[in-house]
Order: sequence, then C-alpha cells, then structure tokens
Amino acid sequence: MICTNTIEYNKLVRDRIPEIIQAKGDVCVVRTLDDDEYRMRLKMKLMEEVMEYQESGSLEELADIYEVIRALAAAEGMCSEELETLRAQKAVNNGEFNRRLFLIRVDQA
Repeated sequence: MICTNTIEYNKLVRDRIPEIIQAKGDVCVVRTLDDDEYRMRLKMKLMEEVMEYQESGSLEELADIYEVIRALAAAEGMCSEELETLRAQKAVNNGEFNRRLFLIRVDQA
C-alpha cells in the first residue's frame, strides 16, 4: 500500500523549488501567475520573509527579503541598478540609518 501525504502551501516560491521537490521523488502542482497576482503574491511574500526575519534574526532571511525586493522592483519595471539609484537619491535627500536616530515627537511652532 502506498501512503501519500499532501501538504497545501498556496504561496509564491523560488523558481527552482519545483525541481528540488521532484528530485526528492515527490510530485508538486504549480501554476504561473499573471502580472497582477504576481505583484500581490510578492507583497505577501515580502511580509512573510520580514516576519521570519523578525522571529529568527537569520541573515538568510534577510537575503530572502532582498531577493523579494529585487523581484518586486523587476515586476514594477525597475532593474536593480535603478532601485539602487533611487535608494541612493533618498539617502542623499533624507539620510540613511547610520546614526540610529529614534524620533520621539515633533513640537510644531
């Protein structure tokens, strides 16, 4: 008798995950997302990876966040270099996070 166990994921995965699953002898079912759902699922994936990083503090999770950000930028028509240029412009205009400043309040005049 063959015993099967089905695990439902229903989430965006990296491109090589299906072949890795198949190499283990398992069978997976995938579909290709259209542009709108792809962007939506990337946003969901970003939140998933951020939560995993918050829980673990793992640098691997930080790398996953970066990969999702790169994919989101590409899905919006922006290459990594353009994203870096935009980041650098914001750093010039607003600064970075090097000084570890924590804004408590603003008393408006």
